[in-house]
Amino acid sequence: MWVFVLRRLGQALVVMGVVALIAFSLFQFVGDPVDNMLGQEATPEQREALRRDLGLDRSVVLQFATFVGNAVQGEFGLSLRQQRKVSTLIAEAFPATMELALAAALIAVVLGIPLGVYTALRRGKPLAQLIMAGSLVGVALPTFLIGIMLIMVFAVELQWLPSNGRGEVLQLGFWTTGLHRWESARYLILPAITLSLFQLALIVRLVRSEMLEVLRTDYIKFARARGLPERVVHFKHALRNTLVPVLTITGLQLGSLIAFAIITETVFQWPGMGLLFIQAVQFADIPVMAAYLSLISLIFVTINLLVDVLYVAVDPRLRVDGRAAGH
Repeated sequence: MWVFVLRRLGQALVVMGVVALIAFSLFQFVGDPVDNMLGQEATPEQREALRRDLGLDRSVVLQFATFVGNAVQGEFGLSLRQQRKVSTLIAEAFPATMELALAAALIAVVLGIPLGVYTALRRGKPLAQLIMAGSLVGVALPTFLIGIMLIMVFAVELQWLPSNGRGEVLQLGFWTTGLHRWESARYLILPAITLSLFQLALIVRLVRSEMLEVLRTDYIKFARARGLPERVVHFKHALRNTLVPVLTITGLQLGSLIAFAIITETVFQWPGMGLLFIQAVQFADIPVMAAYLSLISLIFVTINLLVDVLYVAVDPRLRVDGRAAGH
């Protein structure tokens, strides 16, 4: 078990090293930060002084080492657009993105698993076919179109829910939340539904497929031959084994929700990291872009590592295979 974890941790460090190199390359190939900060009217002396202050007069190897050292400490310099520390901007936007991603993941899991089980156990029934047709729509429609349609119906026509912003937030230490009162929580509903629909459709189809596969296995046939009730067969034996691959996909999709919340945050003007990244791209704000790339990669790698560990913990066969391979 520990050998497996250490091996995965080593792979994660290699991935983060590659990501750090890519993020550092943004500073080398996407414009000159001195020009962006001083403009074209600056004197050569001013340019040289700023280049020395930023460490751009040193070799590329030393610059990369400094970048990695600062990144480990969560420092990426100043935003070229806002002239504020990038770490402060990320810290302000991170709670909004996490709140949105976790709400979307909760919707997808809470609805996706029961609906997937239902469509597997009641396949061929009209309601099951309707759910599967709806899942196809959720997979096929782009996120921005779903968001715009929800805004048209619930914000413009019915005027039930707000269409942009986050509302009034409560500061809890470094964290901010809008869930402390209904008037603010209403702002989360449409973005969370929009972001969750693709993941919901994916989980429904995955659970249905895995459930049907497990129900055809020999040990399920043996359980039925022993006279166990269908409820026990379905929910104690079949569902437990169905959730093993679902756990992996769901964990990895949480990283996708955080990374690809960019479109949803842009449509609903949700003040998270995705919106911050889009604004950084528009103004070529390289430090913010590098920080976003590094943070999202760290989240992906961390979630991937945790899912791998949980996978081994849930499925004893992997531990047995790992020990056999070691011997």
